Amino acid sequence: MRTSKFACLLIVSVCLLLFATVSRLNIPNVSYYATVTNLQKQYNDPKKVLVSKGKGYPPVFAYWIFGTKGESKKMMRLLKAIYHPRNQHLLQLDDCSSDSERMDLALYIKSHMVFEEFGNVNVVGKSYAINKMGSSSLSASLHAASLLLKVNSDWDWFFTLSASDYPLMTQDDILHAFTSLPKNLNFIHYTNKTLRNEQRNMNQIVVDPSLHEEKSSSLYFAVEARDTPDAFKIFRGSPWMILTRSFMEYCVNGWDNLPRKLLMFFSNVAYPMETYFHTVLCNSHEFKNTTVDNNLIFSFFDIDPSEYQLLDMSHYDTMMETGAVFARPFGEGDLVLEKIDDLVLNRTLNGFVQGEWCSSSNLEINKTTNLVSGNIDVVKPGMFGIKLRTLLGEIVNSGRYRDCQCQLQLV
Repeated sequence: MRTSKFACLLIVSVCLLLFATVSRLNIPNVSYYATVTNLQKQYNDPKKVLVSKGKGYPPVFAYWIFGTKGESKKMMRLLKAIYHPRNQHLLQLDDCSSDSERMDLALYIKSHMVFEEFGNVNVVGKSYAINKMGSSSLSASLHAASLLLKVNSDWDWFFTLSASDYPLMTQDDILHAFTSLPKNLNFIHYTNKTLRNEQRNMNQIVVDPSLHEEKSSSLYFAVEARDTPDAFKIFRGSPWMILTRSFMEYCVNGWDNLPRKLLMFFSNVAYPMETYFHTVLCNSHEFKNTTVDNNLIFSFFDIDPSEYQLLDMSHYDTMMETGAVFARPFGEGDLVLEKIDDLVLNRTLNGFVQGEWCSSSNLEINKTTNLVSGNIDVVKPGMFGIKLRTLLGEIVNSGRYRDCQCQLQLV
C-alpha cells in the first residue's frame, strides 16, 4: 500500500515538473509574441554578452534555418556548424512537424549552455502551413525576417538556409570576408533572360490554400491567365540568397508601395521565392544597383533549375573550388559532411566550430559558468576566408555591382 502511494506521488511530482518546465519555456505558443518577449528580456539583461559594431569590427549575420518533419537533427547539425556568438539564429519547422518535435527542438536549444549564455538562438514554436511552390513560402521568409528585426535589428545580412544546407567555410572565414564590404550589397543569383514560356507561367493565376488552411495542400491552377504586367519587369533566379538588413526592412515595412504591390501580385504566382525578391530589387531605384549576381551558394539547381541532385563525396572537390560559402542539398548523415567537418570546419560530430571566440569545439560538455574563452569581436580567418575576402574586394573595387545588372532580355 505504501509502495503504491509512493508511486502515485512520484508520478504526480514528475507530471508537475514537466508541466512547470513546459510552462516556463512557453513552447507550444512560442510564435511571434512569445519569442519577442523572451528575447527582449535576454537583451535587457546586463549579464548577456553584447557584440561590438562599427568600423573595423566584423558584421552580424541573421540566419533563418527552415526545416520540415524529421529534420530536427539536420537543423541542429547545421546550427552548430554555423554558430557564432555575434550572429542571430532563428529555427523554424513547418506544419508537417508535430508539436512534440518542435518542443524537443526548443528544449534541446534550452539545454545548451552556450546558447543560453549568448541568447541568440530561437525557435518558432507555432507552426503554420507552408507550400514551397506557393506564396506561403514567401510569407514565411518575410515572417522570419520580421521576427529577426523585432528581436534584435542590429544585424547586417539575412541568410536563408534549409536543413539540407551546409557551410563550406567557418564563421570566422565568412565574417572576415564580409567585414570590409559595404553594408548595402545583396547577394542574389538571378537570370537576366526570361523565356517566353516562363512569362506565360507568370501570367497564370495560382492559389495557394496553405495561406488559409492549417495544413499544407497542393496549389490550384486557374484556367484563365492575366495580362503581362507593364508597371514592372519580372526577374527570377535562385530562392537562396543573402540580403541586407536595409532591404529586408524595405520589404517588411514597405514605406514605398513597390514591395507591397509586388507581394500582392506574387501571391498568385507559382514559386514566388524565385521571383519576388529578385523583382523588388531590380525595380527599386534605391536597391537596383546593389545586386551582386552571386548568392555564394553551390547548387546544381542554380546551374540548371530542372536538375535536383543531392551532393555527395564525388562533388567535394568541385564544391571547394567554387569558393562558395554554402552548398546544398545534402542528405542526412552523408559522408561528405564528415569530410567537410574534418578538413574544413575542424569540427567534431556533436561539437561547435572552433574560432577566435572559443578554442574548444566541445562546448556542449563544458560545465563552467563562463563559456567565453576568447574575443567574440575578433575573427581568425583561414585560407578560405582570405580568398573570399579578396574575391569580394575585387567586386567592390571594380564597381561591377554599381552597373545595374537588372537588364531583362526576352528570348
